[in-house]
Amino acid sequence: MPQSLTRPAFAAALAIALTLGALPAMTAHAQTSAPQASADGTLLSISAEAEARRVPDMATLSTGVVTQAADSNAAMRANAEQMERVVAAIRKAGIAERDVQTSGVNLHPQYQHNNDRAPTITGYQASNTVNITVRDIGKLGQVMDALVAAGANQINGPSFDVEDKESAYDEARRAAVEKAQARAGMYAKTLGLRVRRIVSISEGGDGFPRPMPMMAMARAGKMADTPIAAGESSLSVNLDIVFELGR
Repeated sequence: MPQSLTRPAFAAALAIALTLGALPAMTAHAQTSAPQASADGTLLSISAEAEARRVPDMATLSTGVVTQAADSNAAMRANAEQMERVVAAIRKAGIAERDVQTSGVNLHPQYQHNNDRAPTITGYQASNTVNITVRDIGKLGQVMDALVAAGANQINGPSFDVEDKESAYDEARRAAVEKAQARAGMYAKTLGLRVRRIVSISEGGDGFPRPMPMMAMARAGKMADTPIAAGESSLSVNLDIVFELGR
């Protein structure tokens, strides 16, 4: 007569059965995590890079005001007044609020160093810097001139960029795939094989456009806008593709 399991023993047996039943599924999942070739196939890994070039349609630059005064309050007040005129010039140039961001407000003492005495404070320097995005490259020189006319005594940039990067990256991706396929075909033909299929594709790279512009040139004349040469930006993509070769 079969013996009945006690409740603790039954629970333990059920847990063991469930564990054993789950093992094949987990093993199969682990086996599919890495690229696998057919029994008579050979894996070929190829790295291919391609780029797409675009004329930049936007630029970023930083601008601001640096003032000095004998005491800290005077330095900050003078800076605030001058910076208000700069911000007004930015708005007048048609720069949207979303394209203007304060990047730093600083106040530092100025020291006089003596060889035989401790440094003494001779005054204070205040600075206020904003980053702006100009979405009309044609107006960039005019905007920079307006900033200086309004009192900006610091300008850094410009740095050029492309707003619609995805279409450029897709163009580079297609070119990289075609390059990898051509190379895989060459290897296969040399070995007397054929390309059966693509096993895996992974995308790498820094994801940032590589600008190749000329920097802003010196001012040509009193009434002329500062000349700007935007040049081109190169957006590149790196692909690692694994092919299967066979007969």
